[in-house]
Amino acid sequence: MPAAARLMVPVLAPTGGAGRSTLACLLAAELAAVGETVVLDTAPRLASPWPGWVTAPGGGLAVLPPTEPASAERVRSACAPMGGWDVLTDCREWNAPPLDLPVEPAAWYQLAAIGGWQAAVVDTPHPITHDLLAARCAGTEGRTRGWLALPYAVPVLCAAASADGVQALQQAVMAMSAENVPLHRAVAVFVATGEGRLPSVVRAAATMLSGRMAEVVHLPYDAHLRASGLRTGRVHSRTRQAAARIASAVLAAAHDSWGQPLPPAPQPAVLRPICPVPV
Repeated sequence: MPAAARLMVPVLAPTGGAGRSTLACLLAAELAAVGETVVLDTAPRLASPWPGWVTAPGGGLAVLPPTEPASAERVRSACAPMGGWDVLTDCREWNAPPLDLPVEPAAWYQLAAIGGWQAAVVDTPHPITHDLLAARCAGTEGRTRGWLALPYAVPVLCAAASADGVQALQQAVMAMSAENVPLHRAVAVFVATGEGRLPSVVRAAATMLSGRMAEVVHLPYDAHLRASGLRTGRVHSRTRQAAARIASAVLAAAHDSWGQPLPPAPQPAVLRPICPVPV
């Protein structure tokens, strides 16, 4: 990717337990081959697996107070290295007071821009269908639309490869269509919950969604990940291959939408020193 480009990849789901964090980790490892990559963990610390996955935590989000200017060096030093890419999460002890994390997607975009990463994978905690409906009733933008409105954003929608997961994802797609959300550059991922062939309801849903979205991908069941998570780094080759396909689909959607190579991304405005007014 060009040095001045920035690809935003929010990983979204209509319900919890859809494999967002695992998918964000696998996707970041693949995108790191084409540009400097960071995972932005936007979930509260005690609801996130990331603090338990990192082995060499940096300063974490706690050293980036929203009321103070941030430099590239400060943002980078707050990250935890993950072997070729970075993760920005809250690595404090469990009993530390909760951080007041920003909910505006633009604030996280600014962090990625200040840090200078070319790809930012965002692990989001909110259920997108509820967020879209709540925002519509309240007359606000909502976080889901905010993520998709960011420059060069390619959403990845994930759901469990089950009847309940299919229903939840289909409801999310209907809600996004009603809100005129750009589904043509979204990538859908069905995350398998067990060994064996995909259920017929999942295969049928994948066929129906393939005409409305950039691509529909199946992430196979991985016993290593189910047993020990991503702490050990043991990932089956089939999982790696599926992650590579998802990353390729994200890049293809970005290039189809904005060209190849990607254009330079907007940069946050530089803060100017405030000169005292003479009395």
